[in-house]
Amino acid sequence: MTPRAEKQSAGPGIGRIPILDLSPQLNDNRWPAKAFVGEVVPFRATAFREGHDLIGVTLLLISPNETETSHPMRLVAPGTDRYEALVQVTAQGCWRYRVRAYSDDFATWVHTARIKIPADLDVELTFALGAELARRAAAEPARSAADKRRFTAAARTFLDTAVPAAERLALVDDPALQAALAVHPLTSLASESESRRVVVERTRAGVGSWYEFFPRSEGARKAPDGSWTSGTFRTAAPRLADVAAMGFDVVYLPPIHPIGHAFRKGPNNTLTAGPFDPGSPWAIGSSAGGHDAVHPDLGTLDDFRFFVAQAAASGIDIALDFALQASPDHPWVYEHPEWFTTLPDGSIAYAENPPKKYQDIYPINFDNDPVGIRAEALRVLRHWIGTGVSIFRVDNPHTKPLDFWEWLIATVNAEFPDVVFLAEAFTRPALLQALAQVGFQQSYTYFTWRNTKAELEEFFDSLAHETADYLRPNLFVNTPDILTEYLQFGGPAAFKIRAALAATAAPSWGVYAGFELFESVARAGAEENIDSEKYEYRPRSFARAEAAGTSLAPFLTLLNRIRAEHPALRQLRNLHIHDSDDSGILVYSKFLDARFTGTGQHDAVIVVANVDPHSVRQSVVHLDVSRFGIAPGEAYDVHDLITGSIWTWSGDNYVRLDAFTEPVHILHVLPSRHGVRP
Repeated sequence: MTPRAEKQSAGPGIGRIPILDLSPQLNDNRWPAKAFVGEVVPFRATAFREGHDLIGVTLLLISPNETETSHPMRLVAPGTDRYEALVQVTAQGCWRYRVRAYSDDFATWVHTARIKIPADLDVELTFALGAELARRAAAEPARSAADKRRFTAAARTFLDTAVPAAERLALVDDPALQAALAVHPLTSLASESESRRVVVERTRAGVGSWYEFFPRSEGARKAPDGSWTSGTFRTAAPRLADVAAMGFDVVYLPPIHPIGHAFRKGPNNTLTAGPFDPGSPWAIGSSAGGHDAVHPDLGTLDDFRFFVAQAAASGIDIALDFALQASPDHPWVYEHPEWFTTLPDGSIAYAENPPKKYQDIYPINFDNDPVGIRAEALRVLRHWIGTGVSIFRVDNPHTKPLDFWEWLIATVNAEFPDVVFLAEAFTRPALLQALAQVGFQQSYTYFTWRNTKAELEEFFDSLAHETADYLRPNLFVNTPDILTEYLQFGGPAAFKIRAALAATAAPSWGVYAGFELFESVARAGAEENIDSEKYEYRPRSFARAEAAGTSLAPFLTLLNRIRAEHPALRQLRNLHIHDSDDSGILVYSKFLDARFTGTGQHDAVIVVANVDPHSVRQSVVHLDVSRFGIAPGEAYDVHDLITGSIWTWSGDNYVRLDAFTEPVHILHVLPSRHGVRP
């Protein structure tokens, strides 16, 4: 047998061994795929060759420091020609990868020999071919001296007719021989794909527990005459310790800038504000300054720096709202009127989403002076980054041009690679996804409106397996603008269910203050709380509710502790949906192989949730146990991380979930009975 050409690059053609459909990649490599430090990324490719000869497929991965490693890719399922390697990326920066496919000559021979020799077909000819391959392996310079001797001896034995055929064939099962071939397969016709990129960002870009509150409400006091003393960064700082105690590691602040007076909105979005109404923080700008200023009622820039430092001391990152819009009183309106749209009557167009009108906000026209607007946006971001802020929640990015965000995020991240942008884009799927593709590290999603079992199954599966290469969901359970009917009428059970789902289904989740107090009274005709904090002060008695046992804070604390203790929950792509017999019981699992947990043990978590907050549900759940490392038919123990109960489970298990007591199981598969993933 004559060795053939060892490597043929795919180049512009298809290559001798076709390699197709590389993943992860976006839009034919127009933008890099995304991952975060510590994420386990599935690298995939389709590879095949003509005929029946076997192939091998290897991932070649180049880290940001130019270290190349190789990772064998396994066939995902017989007959699919789809190969996969799971790799945990451990360094921030741009990674590159390509896929190498080759004819696995020795494996092909072994496959043929196992069929022909026991059937007494061409026995000696088959062994002669095997001996030639063994000699070829022994001649390869990369092999150790011991392996060269091993292959030379195998070649002699294959040709020794005095040795029974079965004994000679058994040599292929020699563990040392198999180990040598696993490290250095005997290859020919090797082809390589083109290179693809994966940008790996800091862990916080993909993992975090967010808590939103308004600093002006923390410490706010109302006088008998109806006037208010605003909370400040100094009075809000003590709340950070309470938030950290619940396990949240990101605090998101609505805009902290001066608020305009023209067309200021009153309580519940009314058109007329009273003398003591503070206005919406999103109506940015007044004579006190614009996007680079702090509202005087909150304190000074030094007070904000103090607040950021206090947060850091508690292990919390501050996320600041970045809302590119202006009140009629914003300095931009007078200094750069060209940045807005002037109507035929000479007035400036205010924001509208008919029938909604936002008379207190002027949207920016990005086409009038794109160079000037880009320069100002970059200046503002650099200003706040200089105060210690490295996360920005971007308001309504879908109402600004996509190429603006592509440029701005790339420019900022080139200078400040740790900066994270969260897109508040409740918009059409194509636009929401495009914002993630051009650079946004995180995205709000449709989670708040996905409530039934069927809706959640489709939604979670899509997040984990269809868009995970570029879109990282942040599953907020509520916002100042979103109080869904599910929460309005679901009672405390609805709050527990939604929190448990958000905290376990995605690596990033969040709550807006008041959620732990079960705030659920909506403004008539709206999907937001009555007396919305957007338009007024709203001090809350968190400690009183906890002391009375009427707070959800202990449950939120438990969820964040579970997330901290189970690395499987800090991954997105490992979610798998399982079946149940009841239309109200949702089941999914998350599994992380021992190679990636840092503990030396597998981590498997099963979530079983009654998503109907008004009932007691019972069902048999049907688990594909191979998804979390259990052999079919094997019993295993699960520990309910909410109640502490331990049960022995199998593939099919009866559950009863009472929405009024404990509507969710979060089950840890105990290592003592844990199998090994196939």
